Amino acid sequence: MTPEEMLARLDAPLSLRKRVGYLTVGLAGLLGSGLISVLWATEPGLPPRTRVAFAVLVAIGLCWAAFGGWAVTRRTPLFARDRVVAGWLGVGAWLAFAVGALIIAFLRHKLELSLLSVVVALGVLAAANLWAALRARAALVRRKAVLTRRAVRP
Repeated sequence: MTPEEMLARLDAPLSLRKRVGYLTVGLAGLLGSGLISVLWATEPGLPPRTRVAFAVLVAIGLCWAAFGGWAVTRRTPLFARDRVVAGWLGVGAWLAFAVGALIIAFLRHKLELSLLSVVVALGVLAAANLWAALRARAALVRRKAVLTRRAVRP
């Protein structure tokens, strides 16, 4: 494969499979936010921490919906930028969950080992996903730079 052919493949927008996947992610985020909002609206006597939890879950769902919409509408190559954004969204959602769970645990004056292990496991998973996305993007950007230099040379 020549550098020009490889550059043409790198410059392609998202495949149909990825577009459908991101559309699914966006719709799932929107559906989750909508369902939680309906539940929140129909239950007027919820405790304050439940209302805060619902607000956080609605915000997370809307972020995923916005991400899905952003990824689907891109007509230019993303070079794994979509994976990096998804990785950061995962880390942000984990951080919101971890802070909320730990605040509730400390307010109850009891930190469960099972809760701590879930928080740590999800944090490791989110960090590993972000790290893999950053590495994949860096490799693609490096590869494009190398191929661009080869294609420009006579």
